[in-house]
Amino acid sequence: MKKIVLASKNIDKVKEMRRVLGSLPLEILSLADFDDMPDAVEDGLTFEENALIKARFFAARTKLACLADDSGLEVDALNGLPGVYSARFAGYHADDSTNNQKLLDELNLRGVTESPAAYRCALAFVDTDGTEIITDGKISGTIKLVAKGNGGFGYDPYFYIDADRTMAQLSVDEKNLISHRGAALKEMVLKLNEKVLQFL
Repeated sequence: MKKIVLASKNIDKVKEMRRVLGSLPLEILSLADFDDMPDAVEDGLTFEENALIKARFFAARTKLACLADDSGLEVDALNGLPGVYSARFAGYHADDSTNNQKLLDELNLRGVTESPAAYRCALAFVDTDGTEIITDGKISGTIKLVAKGNGGFGYDPYFYIDADRTMAQLSVDEKNLISHRGAALKEMVLKLNEKVLQFL
């Protein structure tokens, strides 16, 4: 069975990805399965560039096929921020709590109580033979100052998919059906079946 490494240390993100990829004939590993793995330098200007940087970096170090994602939130009122800086909006050692507080602070500075926004995700797959595949996904919604829900991660409690519900109020399965990462993963599954797995 082909081994693939999910290039993430985020347990929740890995859980979401495993849920969708579980139907494929793959042995799915994550960076947690490797000791002392350094971080990739994500200095790309787009989600696609950063996903590819990570996939190439960890494929080279693990000598295995690698799937990496780069995803984030783009808020209209903040001119697209936090964008590619979503995971480190409040600094390199930021967590969900400090990033969300930074988001609220920036909106409050502008006197904004809600804003159109979108979650975006780019996935990059790099195989041991050099094959590279990129897919992406997007979901539009609204960022509001009031958090709802205890599920999800990142900015999910503030990302409203309709008037009353946030991403943090969805189950993992519900989220995968509509989310930016879910859309990118579904397209990736199709492309892996078409370009990689059929030749095993």
